[in-house]
Amino acid sequence: MTEQRAWVRMPSGKRLDLLNPTPFDWDDADLALGLARTYRWGGHSAWPLPLSVAQHSITVMLLQRAALGGRVDPLLELRELLHDAEEGLLGFDALSVIKPFLGDGFRALTNRLEHAVFLRYGLPSWTPAEHARHKRADRLAAASEAVHVAGWSREEVRGTLKIRAAVLQEDPLAAMYGGAPWEPWPPALACERFLAELARLTALIGTADRGV
Repeated sequence: MTEQRAWVRMPSGKRLDLLNPTPFDWDDADLALGLARTYRWGGHSAWPLPLSVAQHSITVMLLQRAALGGRVDPLLELRELLHDAEEGLLGFDALSVIKPFLGDGFRALTNRLEHAVFLRYGLPSWTPAEHARHKRADRLAAASEAVHVAGWSREEVRGTLKIRAAVLQEDPLAAMYGGAPWEPWPPALACERFLAELARLTALIGTADRGV
């Protein structure tokens, strides 16, 4: 039998080995484009376009920044921006209702991708307290997206989705980027904005490392 292929080709031409990923298997533009073309809520949307994981990631980053009073270490803010990066590399954001059926193999695959992301960008592991703060921001974004993007009612968010976080009325992205609150961005725009945030944070981290 010929060996089964386990790698995928990135837009840059790099090869990402899904079973044995390394931090060198993609470039930043590959990741940004993958996240911009990977959709939350199974691609379902009350808007003309679905919501990308790239846009969601920036939302969570801004919510965490606000929760910490605007004073966030660039490295920790980068970790927020990249919290779903493995989904962009895989091109798949599994609906929560199907995750139990995907099994241990899928969980191991995503864990390996996440580990490669953490190595590439020098991200520290979550402490329990940090992860709990992150999940609060992530759930706040999810509850708000469910209502304003996917069309769930507030009652369904709590009763069916079992998300206890509040539903925000104001879109945290609107103050930075303008546009209609909660409207999903086109993939090209989501890619551009995610890549800009990634470049900004990595530049800040590089400056701090040099003691500038």
